Amino acid sequence: SEDVVRQRVALALSEILVVAQNENLQYQPYAFANYYDLLLDHALGNYYDLLKDVTFHPLMGTYLTYLNNPKQDTSYLGQVSFPDENYAREVMQLFTIGLCELEIDGTCKTDENGVPIPTYNNKDIAEFAKIFTGLTWADAPEFASYPRNGQLSYAMPMILFNEYHEPGPKHLLNGTVIEQRTSVDGVADIEAALNNLFQHPNV
Repeated sequence: SEDVVRQRVALALSEILVVAQNENLQYQPYAFANYYDLLLDHALGNYYDLLKDVTFHPLMGTYLTYLNNPKQDTSYLGQVSFPDENYAREVMQLFTIGLCELEIDGTCKTDENGVPIPTYNNKDIAEFAKIFTGLTWADAPEFASYPRNGQLSYAMPMILFNEYHEPGPKHLLNGTVIEQRTSVDGVADIEAALNNLFQHPNV
């Protein structure tokens, strides 16, 4: 091959931005082929652009269970359902900033007691979970409906239904706040949150 560097970087990225077969993805080989093409396309590019396309890829949305992830719901018999936290956790822990603040040499920063300084906590996960709501299949006729084209649906980035996206302010890392918008804009929220992670010193 004439693009050995690209191939090697894509392989490395596949071991960081991980997806794997589970019971929902067992018979979806096209999904994995399309996702790997995405890694190849971004292998020599900008990490923010890669992270955004990974976030909108329906394979990742299925694997980490935020595809068809709605906003908080209080309407069922007084019970509250909260946005799924899987992707919010993994996008921080595995895909970007990791578990502890880093020194320039990659070692963990520690406090006065020698304890590693964490990059985020459970409250941060809950705030980021609000961000990744309202996404569904690109060819779905409505939110949380089935895709029309089966395997081909995995070749199209997910779309966002703002009526299912968590409204209101979101508190991100390092004091950054997404203020309440005049009208809900889920895509803008996602872009702001990914940029917040991308600009973190660890990344």
